[in-house]
Amino acid sequence: MNPMEQRAWRTLIALTTRLPAALDTQLQRESGITHFEYFVMTLLSEEPDHRLQLSELAQKANASLSRLSHVVSKLERLGWAQRVALTGRRGAQAVLTDAGYRKVTDAEPGYLDCVRGLVFDGLDDAQTEELLELGQTLVAQLEKGMTRGLGRSGRPSSHLGLEAESD
Repeated sequence: MNPMEQRAWRTLIALTTRLPAALDTQLQRESGITHFEYFVMTLLSEEPDHRLQLSELAQKANASLSRLSHVVSKLERLGWAQRVALTGRRGAQAVLTDAGYRKVTDAEPGYLDCVRGLVFDGLDDAQTEELLELGQTLVAQLEKGMTRGLGRSGRPSSHLGLEAESD
């Protein structure tokens, strides 16, 4: 990497490690939930009947099905979600319970204040638009690289000449 790329990379790493940690800390302190739990419940709260097939929820949450399944199990134990088998099909849906909906809506004001204070209060409208565009570009590049096998287990790293490892 050239010096500019190195500085940009280290800035991105600082952002992607410190922001989620700060959001987790705030949500756990104020609401007793993690950022990922809040995000999953928010996604469910926005769906008709507050339900979504687990595989689709995993995709929207940018998570593996395994990680999502663990979180849904925890939300079930807490009474905030339930898993419903799909009739005549493989898979299941996650359904946000009334208690889960209350939990996410109660946590929302503090969460939004935290996001504003950590991110958006420091940006003007033009910078927010730039952030959106840059974020979309980075996500597209991430998808492109992952499609080529970068950052995924069991896939070859062609630029290193390595063979695929089986999991």
